Amino acid sequence: MRKSRLFISFIMLLGLTMILAACGGKAQLALVTGGTGGTYYPLGGELANIINDNTDAEVTSQSSNASADNMKDIQKGEADIAFTQTDIAAYAVEGKLMFEGAAIENALAIGTLYPETIQIVTLKDSGITSVEDLRGKTVSVGAPGSGTYANAEQILEIHGLTMEDLDAQNLAFDESTDGLQDGNIDAAFITAGAPTGAVEGLAALKDVSIVPLAQDKIDELIAKYPYYAQDVVPAGTYKLDAEVATVAVSAMLVASSELDEDLVYNMTKAIFENADKISHAKGALVTAESAVKGVGIEFHPGAAKYFKEEGLID
Repeated sequence: MRKSRLFISFIMLLGLTMILAACGGKAQLALVTGGTGGTYYPLGGELANIINDNTDAEVTSQSSNASADNMKDIQKGEADIAFTQTDIAAYAVEGKLMFEGAAIENALAIGTLYPETIQIVTLKDSGITSVEDLRGKTVSVGAPGSGTYANAEQILEIHGLTMEDLDAQNLAFDESTDGLQDGNIDAAFITAGAPTGAVEGLAALKDVSIVPLAQDKIDELIAKYPYYAQDVVPAGTYKLDAEVATVAVSAMLVASSELDEDLVYNMTKAIFENADKISHAKGALVTAESAVKGVGIEFHPGAAKYFKEEGLID
């Protein structure tokens, strides 16, 4: 019986040795992204490949339910790296909104990747040319507890308005553009990379306008909620005659605080020094310079080390 147990132990040890040899001793990490039809999933696969090719880590990219669930996966130790939005990361770390009473304490930033633009969409003939003009109007603000709803609430706040000043509707993006087309709503808050497909579809049928934010209001918003960054909807988007000033939250990468500093340093360096190898359209927006803007939570020491070497943070 003892010989049998020793033999089984030897076989298990041999198997483990073979696995480690096959992996080259690399750290095995899980990266959670988003749904297979979105941007996070394919971009996550490319970032995993970059890390695998340039560091001593072996990252497996996995589909998920995206931002909020990804933060919870980091907390539970079921993921090591995660895609999320900067505002969702801040709510998670601060224990606010959908994370009320359940703050996540082990998530740190690697850096932002590309903007998720806050677009206040209306029609040119609506007469709405400012956020203040939304008072008394029927406006889609997203589902309560969603990132879009929080964006709408905060932008209204900076302009001296609340949800009670609107006839607020909790609609999805496609429902919002259908409502604008049918005349059932006057405007809609949409947080998504621009151009957004649902708005492009509306613009093919109607003359669309994006409500601008004044510079002083942008500055005030960013000062109070540092996970926002200044952004524009470019001229030509949705047939716009000129660019429109607004703000954005950003898609970002976070890492577990338990990951080694040198490992995260090497991953951060690999991503931002090989961003030109990303074939996804959003790859053109992935730069070290933009990665430090609008982060809103503390950097992982490994990421901070890289950005300090590049002179991008103090």
